Amino acid sequence: MYHKLVDMHVHTDNSPDGNHSSMFICEKAELMGVRALAFTDHCEIDTYYKENYDKRVIQSYFEISKAQSAFRGKVLVLKGIELAQGHYDKQLSSDIINKFDYDVVIGSVHALRKTKDFCHLDGYTEENVRVYTEKYLKEIYNMVKWGGFDILAHLTYPFRYFYSKAGIEISLSDYKEQVDAILSLLAEKEKALEINTAGLRLPINKLSPEFDTVKRFKELGGKYITFGSDAHYATDICAGLDEAYDTMKKAGFKEFTIYQKRTPIIMPIE
Repeated sequence: MYHKLVDMHVHTDNSPDGNHSSMFICEKAELMGVRALAFTDHCEIDTYYKENYDKRVIQSYFEISKAQSAFRGKVLVLKGIELAQGHYDKQLSSDIINKFDYDVVIGSVHALRKTKDFCHLDGYTEENVRVYTEKYLKEIYNMVKWGGFDILAHLTYPFRYFYSKAGIEISLSDYKEQVDAILSLLAEKEKALEINTAGLRLPINKLSPEFDTVKRFKELGGKYITFGSDAHYATDICAGLDEAYDTMKKAGFKEFTIYQKRTPIIMPIE
């Protein structure tokens, strides 16, 4: 059991799929002894206006700020955003990031260009899953190349849906060249790799990414590693933290990272 309960990826009800308010989640966090958590509500660049993220982002920041004030001295509340597909519209992404005083920006890819989120797609087959994976990794690389974020979230995001919807398992080891290019660039740009534990609560029952990828990131010069539960319910904050910390240590990391004012803060894993 680890004592430093820190979660850098938590969603409130200002995310379309979130379920609890920032105040309620902070109450739960205080009872659990959580030291710090980052609220990182969704912001999908490709559907920014269509799905009202322009309004959601403002409301999220406002409510996080209230929680930060209310729980000062009890829980370190960090103001964040999960900016998905940010490189699809770099100017809009820049405008969003610069509009508020964020502590952390998470970068993710939930959808390929002009398609639905992987969680909403159907008809997965062995053949099209390989195509999707190659295109997805290419977009991840392009996002890292853009670099307007601090943490790369859930590197194997679509794999959870390939498995739950079609029973298809994908391994990053089959895409070594693409993955190495992503990890090398991530390390070069001094961005953090997230160990996301949402998959442990889903049928796929895996970390995202798994140990081999975390270890490879370390070998390629990766310096910053973070933990994110990707909680959408208050009961899931810090879920899977022990598994994530174990994986970090086994991969060679002695420290993990949190962010304040877009600045990495290193903390020992203990």
